[in-house]
Formats: sequence, structure tokens, C-alpha cells
Amino acid sequence: MDFKGATLAQYDQVIQRMGLVRGGPMPSGGLSHWVTETADGLHICDLWESREQFDKFAEEQIGPFSREAGIEQPPEVSFFEVHNYLLSPSAEVPAA
Repeated sequence: MDFKGATLAQYDQVIQRMGLVRGGPMPSGGLSHWVTETADGLHICDLWESREQFDKFAEEQIGPFSREAGIEQPPEVSFFEVHNYLLSPSAEVPAA
């Protein structure tokens, strides 16, 4: 997701409203998440168990909480099918 014009301060507000914490667990269905500041906003990369789980979370939380934090434009979203991913030894492996 590319949020043009968004700031890390706004991102922190959204994460707080979602009840998430740095280094903490993802919401149900989420596998990984990272964010970086870009020259024109934020780039966020999430890995989800399914597109449907992401779409539900985006509709219920990302959209509303982003608007509350003052992010007016919806993100540009790109989707990719993931062939494989690896977890750190301390990460929980999702049930198959």
C-alpha cells in the first residue's frame, strides 16, 4: 500500500487505534507487516493468509482509522501471490 502524503505520525495514530503495538502480533489472518517512509508518503507491505481477510480488515479498520488520522486519500494497493515466506524461530506458525 502506498499512502501518498501520509506521515509516520499519522501511521502511529492508526496503529494505536487498531490496538496494535510495535513488534506485536498481527490481527487475525495477518502474517507480517512493515512500513517505511518514502519521498512522498508511506509504503506499507503486509502479508495475509488470504485476500478476503485483508479486504475485510481494510474495510473495517484501515480505511476508517486512516481517515480519522487525517489521511484523506485511499492508498494505492498492489497485490501479489506469495510462493513462500519464512518466519523467525520465535514466530508462531499459522495452522494449515
